[in-house]
Amino acid sequence: MNVEVKQLQDSVFNIRCSLLKSNKNRIALVIIMLITSTMKIINLHKKVDINEACELIRQKLNPFFHEQKQSSINFITELKNGAIEITQPELYGDDVLFRIEAVGSNLNITRSEHYVDDINSITVESILNSLFEDVSGDSGVSLVQEG
Repeated sequence: MNVEVKQLQDSVFNIRCSLLKSNKNRIALVIIMLITSTMKIINLHKKVDINEACELIRQKLNPFFHEQKQSSINFITELKNGAIEITQPELYGDDVLFRIEAVGSNLNITRSEHYVDDINSITVESILNSLFEDVSGDSGVSLVQEG
């Protein structure tokens, strides 16, 4: 890891710690976490069927996005090589915005590094987090790794 990346990670960690001291800054903390992370692993505490997850995202992502953003942007959700890929060719060309892989009860979620601060990408991630919480039910969702 190069020195600049390490310094940035240390700075982000320090900002996160200082924000935790104040309840009114929780939203800022969430935004910083979303903007600075391109990969995370979450645990749904039950085996994940990638086909079911893909179908759920396909059915719910666009309606929820339209409701939250008051926008007609539609995302394409496809299963490719055993992973879910979310794209939007009109705005983002051939780039995959999100790639989601199931490994047992874990979901490995990779967000395109080119759009980490894009409001549409942040909104999609928020919707995905909500959908995964619904899937996990009473078990809840645990963050295994972020970075």
